[in-house]
Amino acid sequence: MSSQKRLATDRIKALDLLTTLPELLTQHLTIRPDDVAYKVWDNGTQAWKDLTFKNVFDTVHEWRHGFSARSELVRGDRVAMLLPNCPEAVFFDMAALSNSLVPVPLHAIDTPKSSAYILNDSGAKVLVTNKLLKWKQIREAAATPELKLVVLTDETDADDLDAPIPVMTLKTFLESGKGSVLPSEGPKSTDLAALVYTSGTTGNPKGVMLTHRNILSNVRGVLKNITPYEHETWLSFLPLSHTFERTTSYYVALGLGHTVGFNRSIARLQEDFKAIRPSVLMSVPRVYEMIYSKLRDGLAKKSGTVRYLFDWAVEVGWRRYCRENGLPVESSARAWLDPIVGGFLDKKVGSQLRAVFGDNIHIFISGGAAFSPLVGKTFLALGVNILQGYGMTETSPIISVNREGVNRPNTVGPALPNIEVRLGEGDELQVRGPSVMQGYWHREEATREIFTADGWLKTGDVCSIYPDGCIRITGRIKEIIVTSTGEKVPPADLEAAIESDRLFAQSMVVGDDRPFIAALTVVNPDEWKRVAEGLGLNPDDPASLRDPKAKREALRRIKAATSGFPNYGVPRQVALTTEPWSIDNGLLTPTLKMKRNIIRQRYSEEIEALYAALSGKH
Repeated sequence: MSSQKRLATDRIKALDLLTTLPELLTQHLTIRPDDVAYKVWDNGTQAWKDLTFKNVFDTVHEWRHGFSARSELVRGDRVAMLLPNCPEAVFFDMAALSNSLVPVPLHAIDTPKSSAYILNDSGAKVLVTNKLLKWKQIREAAATPELKLVVLTDETDADDLDAPIPVMTLKTFLESGKGSVLPSEGPKSTDLAALVYTSGTTGNPKGVMLTHRNILSNVRGVLKNITPYEHETWLSFLPLSHTFERTTSYYVALGLGHTVGFNRSIARLQEDFKAIRPSVLMSVPRVYEMIYSKLRDGLAKKSGTVRYLFDWAVEVGWRRYCRENGLPVESSARAWLDPIVGGFLDKKVGSQLRAVFGDNIHIFISGGAAFSPLVGKTFLALGVNILQGYGMTETSPIISVNREGVNRPNTVGPALPNIEVRLGEGDELQVRGPSVMQGYWHREEATREIFTADGWLKTGDVCSIYPDGCIRITGRIKEIIVTSTGEKVPPADLEAAIESDRLFAQSMVVGDDRPFIAALTVVNPDEWKRVAEGLGLNPDDPASLRDPKAKREALRRIKAATSGFPNYGVPRQVALTTEPWSIDNGLLTPTLKMKRNIIRQRYSEEIEALYAALSGKH
């Protein structure tokens, strides 16, 4: 085995000796200080810049002094971060953890009102963000009485030290820390290492309390199911406010001494695939689905011969994959040709798909939402090794993930070795282990509700557990929508907000395994008449409900009604109807609850049209 392909066995063993997250960085200083930790795009030079582990440590040290200079900060205080994926996010996190502070990651695309809520609920005393505009929007959305300082990473002339809440540029923050004394005592394994806010059924997000021990145990558990090589390159593009990305592309990669490239933007993701050539990738299904969609669109323009070769390549590749992973192999009269044509078809088809990702694929993970079986089969057959996993913020977050060589694509793999799983009432998946959270921040009742009497965490997901230990998720007990980008949206509160506008008598939001949230609505006849006439439409003409002017007005009102929700929870498309949902037409239960599955079936064509319209497909 070459040095590039040598398994990271020794590096994995070294993680067993660590007790706190900052040690993931400091362990490298005597072993590989000059290895590249991060690749970052430099807008000034228009080139990628390398940061070594020593570079990262030195800068973290500066940030630590910046925090130490703040007399208002004491051990255990919360400090918030609202940043895109960038080195500053790492510097902030490592410095805060080293000083025994508790990071509170905010979602970079969240609404100002939601960010303000999290700042207040967590009691964060410092906010680090990149733009002054972001802070102004939060400040205007709500008062933040606990906040004592705002630090801006991308501004050069925005110091306002006399403001009610002082604002500093990063340069001023770091200069203020020179000469300050660092804490004499470091963090402990049982200290909180993060308050990560996740949506719940109450509408307001809840702060999940995770300790150093929780997260490190999850890091170790993941590396029991997945064994990377000594030298790997990762591409980080999922928000670091998501525990999935934090634990994997941040903490696992850092602990192993791997190189992580930070994606410039989602719009440039495919460019960055080719520039960084990641061998390890953490993604949500939506990214794979977008690439698959482009692939199919391109094929539609090709000749029949090209399409035939593509389908044959998938057929041959899928049989190969099944043999390699111990799965039943589909019979075919031409399977005997596989050894003869396999290499040719892979060169003509498979290599082109792999080139989209930089053609350096080792381990690609899909998590956060259900993965399309069709997309999965195509990619696996063409040599894109995607392992599906499963987890939740409350478990740090990974619960299970498939293994190389025994990848079962219709499952989310077996539980990590340090996680116990069982089926509870209604076949609900329940878990127990060292990565399970300490509870919800200041939410004792919510904490009690999510645990069983004997201490198992209730996931809310219905599943089957096969004899080989692989878990298959079959549904959700709670009707939280999970989009294909991994965002979780509680529908009831969103629907109540929509119905606060008089135009909407009833509403149901959809979006499971879709790229965004959309709304089905029943309009109030009187208000619809007024709105339609104001738009120059005939309220009695059913076609008016589909008129672009009507839809734009409906979306404007929905956006206003849901302004307090995260951006990803606000519907981006809407269908209007005048037919009420009732007990008589079978769309409501006797207790007037929506029969969601029946409504989705009844309006399946309308739902498909909503997503086709915004994707440009007809």
